[in-house]
Amino acid sequence: MGNQIRRTRPQGGTANPVWSEEFMFVASEPFEDPLVVTVEEKVAAGRDEPIGRLIIPVNSPYVPRNDLAKSVPSKWFSLSRGMTVEEAAADVTSSIKNRESSKTFASKIHMKMSLETAYHVLDESTHYSSDLQPAAKKLRKSAIGILEVGILSARGIGGNKNPYAVAKYGAKWVRTRTLLSTPMPMWNEQYTWEVFDLSTVITVAVFDNGNLHHHHGDGKDQRIGKVRVRLSTLESDRVYTHYYPLMALTPSGLKKTGELHLAVRFTCTAWTNMLAQYGRPLLPKMHYTNPISVLQLDYLRFQAMQMVAMRLGRAEPPLRREVVEYMLDVDSHMFSLRRSKANFYRITSLFSGAVAVGKWFDGICKWKNPLTTILVHVLFLILVCYPELILPTVFLYLFMIGVWNYRRRPRKPPHMDTVLSHAELAHPDELDEEFDTFPTSKPSDVVRMRYDRLRSVAGRVQTVVGDLAMQGERAQSLLSWRDPRATAIFITLSLVVAILLYVTPFQVVAVVAGLYLLRHPRFRSKQPSLPFNFYKRLPAKGDMLL
Repeated sequence: MGNQIRRTRPQGGTANPVWSEEFMFVASEPFEDPLVVTVEEKVAAGRDEPIGRLIIPVNSPYVPRNDLAKSVPSKWFSLSRGMTVEEAAADVTSSIKNRESSKTFASKIHMKMSLETAYHVLDESTHYSSDLQPAAKKLRKSAIGILEVGILSARGIGGNKNPYAVAKYGAKWVRTRTLLSTPMPMWNEQYTWEVFDLSTVITVAVFDNGNLHHHHGDGKDQRIGKVRVRLSTLESDRVYTHYYPLMALTPSGLKKTGELHLAVRFTCTAWTNMLAQYGRPLLPKMHYTNPISVLQLDYLRFQAMQMVAMRLGRAEPPLRREVVEYMLDVDSHMFSLRRSKANFYRITSLFSGAVAVGKWFDGICKWKNPLTTILVHVLFLILVCYPELILPTVFLYLFMIGVWNYRRRPRKPPHMDTVLSHAELAHPDELDEEFDTFPTSKPSDVVRMRYDRLRSVAGRVQTVVGDLAMQGERAQSLLSWRDPRATAIFITLSLVVAILLYVTPFQVVAVVAGLYLLRHPRFRSKQPSLPFNFYKRLPAKGDMLL
């Protein structure tokens, strides 16, 4: 369909092949591209000859709209022989009945087709999507508010540029006028959008109009910078006016290209629906009842981006492909050593809180601050004697932390973070690799060096993943009898512990266990504990790998 081509697995040696495969295509209104189904026979290496072809307009009754995720009946269709691509393109508007009577009958094909309008067609990453609504209008929720954005001005972008701004939220794209050769453009343009979900992001980017720099109009529009604002970080009915830093990542490094002055306000019109959304799924129901695989989602997203770029390229004034790709982050799924490092440090900082709690508890257990340890003993014994206070104490503690952090709440929406993105410390060769084309356009020696570096990084990742898998396999081997002696010891101890816990009051068990964990350092050994040694000796599946 259009430039979307999917192939089934070959079924040779039979006159009645059965594929049982399902394909998904991105279809956009007014559904100009028909669905072309061709059955081919492999006659030689790299040479396939068509047996028959079927052309069905997407807006025909043979392709029903499936709004309610019902099962669609399958049908038999006749294939026509000897139809060329040119004939197919000229034959789209005619009826299938006339087409079948004019062509020689070849065979029949059994298919099930439908327009699945209960899905949301992703054309941007789900991490910062601006639209989460299903394609079917009757399944969409009512609006919960209005988003107003004023693109006011920019400063520090340089005097030899012809800047304009583009904003995208949902299906609505807007573009400001282009201002000629000014270091401080003043647009003062305001736009509004209906908001259906707070967990969405509006993207505003500034570009340098390349057509005005080239007489033939073949110059690319250069990126100046981009700003994303997540609506859930905005307070209702408050006007945010800030200068957001603009940054452009280039093969030569990070460039700070100026600042963008925005005025943003979210006005809520349905408080009940807005609060209720926090308990609803992010995507439409079909994404969970009949999920799409990750690989297929990436393919569909790429095709949807191509369609959006073609449609906006025909608008007036047109938005060029490089603008649409930058707004939709079309290369976000490509490998980047800089992004890999950034994600690694994100994971590290994520676990830093748990590590800090572990260090604090280790200090308590080792009596580094005796007064604090004694207070923890008192709190522990109170909670053991009155277990009904455990949950209220936990939730009261969470409430107090939230109230304490209120005074440190963000005063303005967050913007691009160069430290978090690991952009300032990125090596020039890493950036050159990130901006390389796909497939690569670099010489073989550079590709070999980068491939070896990638193998080195992937080797470390592989080792970490293997270590995590090993810990889980050791837990599984406790009861799998892979080590018969270890399993016998474990199930015997489990029986003994079950009997002891059955005859001993829970408070006594909790007090003994807690006091043992909080014992003084003079009663501790520097050697690993017995349970730790036992667990480390359990077999994993690493020795079964080739």
